[in-house]
Amino acid sequence: MPESKSPFLDTLFLLRKEECITIFTNLQEISEKEERDAADYFEAEFERERLEFLSDEIRFDKETAVWAAKIVYHSAQLHLIRENTAKDLNKLIPPFNGKRNIPAILSADLSLRFLPEVISVLHSADPEDPLLGMLETIVRQFHYSAIGSDVELEHINWEEELRDSAYRKLYLERIVERKSYKLAEIPYINQLLMAEFGLHKDVFWKELKTVIEENEAKDRI
Repeated sequence: MPESKSPFLDTLFLLRKEECITIFTNLQEISEKEERDAADYFEAEFERERLEFLSDEIRFDKETAVWAAKIVYHSAQLHLIRENTAKDLNKLIPPFNGKRNIPAILSADLSLRFLPEVISVLHSADPEDPLLGMLETIVRQFHYSAIGSDVELEHINWEEELRDSAYRKLYLERIVERKSYKLAEIPYINQLLMAEFGLHKDVFWKELKTVIEENEAKDRI
């Protein structure tokens, strides 16, 4: 995706390639053409990352990918551009209204993996910023993108969440990659990780301890 002189598209490209964001001096409307171009770009990126999925059945979710890209772009710009924006927050940061499935999660992740860092910057600037609550709701919903961050996750049925084998593999790999003790010490996830590590556990994560559930511990006494 070459430079396009579009703040939206150029931000996405720079973020994906260099993991940095340019803050512009004003918020501009994102045109339908920019959305189509973004969808084409993310579809190509999705296909490139598909090599890690080990599944040909996961399809790209164009609408969710574009929604997520706009969320990250607008939230980053709102770090500095806040004059007369309060009334437009719901328009700039709309909630996800699609179907949260594996294609949506992985398509959104192309952009949302950068959102926790944006949230951290916003929190440092103003912990009372109403934008934070909106963004934290999104990363709780798409918590695969927030692995390794401080996002609080509650009431998740992990057996159901990680039922899909391809998604489970990616989720566990990211936990290990980012050394997320918070998730790795959840008993169910800990058991999955230990099963994956096998005899090579110390090679993958020497410091991680085996977590025994309270009921299981009582049974051993």
